[in-house]
Amino acid sequence: MDKTNRQFLLAKRPVGAPGRDTFDFVETPVSEPGPGQILVKVEYLSLDPAMRGWMNDAKSYIPPVGIGEVMRALGVGKVIASQHPGFAEGDYVNGALGVQEYFLGEPKGFYKVDPKQAPLPRYLSALGMTGMTAYFGLLAVGEPKAGETVVISGAAGAVGSVAGQIAKIKGCRVVGIAGGADKCRFLTDELGFDAAIDYKSEDVAAGLKRTCPKGVDVFFDNVGGDILDAVLTRITVGARIVICGAISQYNSTDAVKGPANYLSLLVNRARMQGMVVMDYVSRYPEAMKDMAQWMQSGQLKSKEDVVEGLETFPDTLMKLFTGGNFGKLVLKVS
Repeated sequence: MDKTNRQFLLAKRPVGAPGRDTFDFVETPVSEPGPGQILVKVEYLSLDPAMRGWMNDAKSYIPPVGIGEVMRALGVGKVIASQHPGFAEGDYVNGALGVQEYFLGEPKGFYKVDPKQAPLPRYLSALGMTGMTAYFGLLAVGEPKAGETVVISGAAGAVGSVAGQIAKIKGCRVVGIAGGADKCRFLTDELGFDAAIDYKSEDVAAGLKRTCPKGVDVFFDNVGGDILDAVLTRITVGARIVICGAISQYNSTDAVKGPANYLSLLVNRARMQGMVVMDYVSRYPEAMKDMAQWMQSGQLKSKEDVVEGLETFPDTLMKLFTGGNFGKLVLKVS
């Protein structure tokens, strides 16, 4: 097999924002799979804020990427050779394929997907880890009840846009916080949010007062920092705050900015709880079934922002931290 694999390896631990020099771009020959292994031609990669955390040498829910290792990324691709009883040539799979053109190894945690049922990028957005994060973060941790007010930060992003739509399906009043008039219009006009706050042109605290006159019952937070602080001043008694992410803090070279208004949790007997989607793996099938039904009925829409070219990876990744992506950021490899 005379194929060449193009790969991005982690060259160093970034301080602040990662750049091109954080990675080494290498070319290596592709070999045949050994016993228990599969060879996958990677077609699409999921670019996620969590990737920034995986570059840090710090204790987390998953070991960091080692220096000199292929940068970790979830993806979908086609099996082109197999020595594994569970996967055959021609199968399409979802798994941690890495930022490279070909994956060779044991398919740990991989599962099959059907490109006839949905376009492949969708298995990295609403029908993938992103959708699972929104589903379990909102329903299992946030526990919204019909008629409650749910606020979502990073609402036009991959997870936020899905979480908001699920809250609408469950009969809640939904307010999204996003950056820019286009994203805010998308939330209300396309996704059916009840209101949107443009943090780039409006004071968030004032926006919350305007859009949540009765307060906030559930806050699904993807951003952290000042926005979390603003929402804490508006929560109701018994409110639930889901800490899904804190993208405002990931590239900071200063200490993480903690919630200054956390005493509001005490006054309102509210709870703030972190969530990691891997804790719900055993329940993915039920979520996938619900999500697929909602998509078929038109209640749930998925927006993917697909950028072409593996070589663009370092620059494309940075779109996540500048708000440059609109929807789920996906890299088309070939």
